[in-house]
Amino acid sequence: MNIHLSQTDGIPVYLQIINQVKQQIASKRLVIDQELPAIRVLAVKLLINPNTVARAYRELEVAGWLYKKRGAGTFVSDNPSPLSDAEQHRIIDEKIKGLLAEASQMNISVNELTNRINELSQ
Repeated sequence: MNIHLSQTDGIPVYLQIINQVKQQIASKRLVIDQELPAIRVLAVKLLINPNTVARAYRELEVAGWLYKKRGAGTFVSDNPSPLSDAEQHRIIDEKIKGLLAEASQMNISVNELTNRINELSQ
């Protein structure tokens, strides 16, 4: 499971984790019954407080995306709530706005950015 955190986009870390886990489940990069990293393991990897990971996992469990097996870990649920089109667009829009802000700070034009995206997507 790959999680990439941004300290500059203004989104709380636990929400970044939630959004990325949802995206990975929706895109089938995380599959039903796949075990997620233990809370402490993920916290160490991301260099964050374990309570932050615990909060994200707890909220994902309440929403039906994950389930826990006592003493065994946290797993991807077989009936996650699918991301609606609106939710997918909201998530992508947040990322695009962050990218545009960073590009602007580096004096990279939207045209240059678009060219880079096209190059990298091939």
